[in-house]
Amino acid sequence: MGDMASKENRRITDMGTLKAIAHPLRMQLYRALFVAGSATASQLAEQVDEAPSLVSYHLRKLAEHGLIEEAEPQSEDGRERWWQPASDGVSVRDEDFRGAPETAAAHTAFSRLLVDQRADLYRRYLDERHAWGPEWSTAASDSESTLRLTAAELAALNEELLTVVRKYDAKGREDEAAGDTEGRENVALHLYGFPFRA
Repeated sequence: MGDMASKENRRITDMGTLKAIAHPLRMQLYRALFVAGSATASQLAEQVDEAPSLVSYHLRKLAEHGLIEEAEPQSEDGRERWWQPASDGVSVRDEDFRGAPETAAAHTAFSRLLVDQRADLYRRYLDERHAWGPEWSTAASDSESTLRLTAAELAALNEELLTVVRKYDAKGREDEAAGDTEGRENVALHLYGFPFRA
């Protein structure tokens, strides 16, 4: 991952950048780069099952908006560019886009795309869970809670949960860097907390 952990989370506040990332294939490529740390267009093209030329085009679009950047080559073959995320993740906040109908609509489209891709990833796990074996099946979680909270209490709950997530993330990365790689996998943790009325 290089020095990615030291890079700030990138807050997207302009429509151009939001539209650049709010595209199904670009979001897939951005996620894949996060998992890989760095990769070439050819490597990513294999993962997403698209032509390397198309993947290169979309990577350049992400780079134009500073979402990804060139990385140190990881192989001797100097013909292909290596790419990496330019920040330690991105965040898109409602207050930056609620001003006008078109910006609010773009934010909603981006949010729906995220939900769809997360659901696809979880469905894939459900289809393949028997192949993961009993240890992972037992460890994997799927829970739903209905609470009675104020907006301030929900915000505090989110912050507390994120603190725990960051603790486990940091420890996992440190242990892996120290050579503790046995049984370590990529783990997706999806959290939603939102109000609803029955």
